Amino acid sequence: MSGETVITVVGNLVDDPELRYTPSGAAVAAFRVASTPRVFDKTANEWKDGDSLFLTCSAWRTLGENVAASLARGSRVIVQGRLKQRSYEDREGVKRTVFELDVEDVGPSLLRATATVTKTTGGTTSSPQQRQQPTGDQWNTGQQQRPAQRPQQPQQPQYAQQQHPAQGYGDEPPY
Repeated sequence: MSGETVITVVGNLVDDPELRYTPSGAAVAAFRVASTPRVFDKTANEWKDGDSLFLTCSAWRTLGENVAASLARGSRVIVQGRLKQRSYEDREGVKRTVFELDVEDVGPSLLRATATVTKTTGGTTSSPQQRQQPTGDQWNTGQQQRPAQRPQQPQQPQYAQQQHPAQGYGDEPPY
């Protein structure tokens, strides 16, 4: 839509995403992202942390379910969405204004991590009880450990498997 402020924020999740369902059954994941800029202090000749920006984010429907299943506190993420401003009165009667992000897309940052992507089947999960969390999956991407298809053979040394066409085994290292 015209006039909306679309932004991209890179930061860390402050808490685990909280997945809830509306009365009509739509999933929504709420999470907070902290983005802290690094600034160079010329007087001290060093990098320092600037003021942190904390944004409350809402991801709806399948995106929300995928966020809750894939991301956890401390995960570095890239979040894109529409910036919204909301005003309200707190319990003491003081008017407050908050900025929130209505998320359109989110993913893990691969700057200092790896992730395995698993494509979903397209439908939404009707209830959280139907979803099974894999064990040992750091990113909760849904990748299950597959059982071995056949018994493992003893491993040959890597150099023995590389043959040079004219001389049998090569003298080159295996990397």
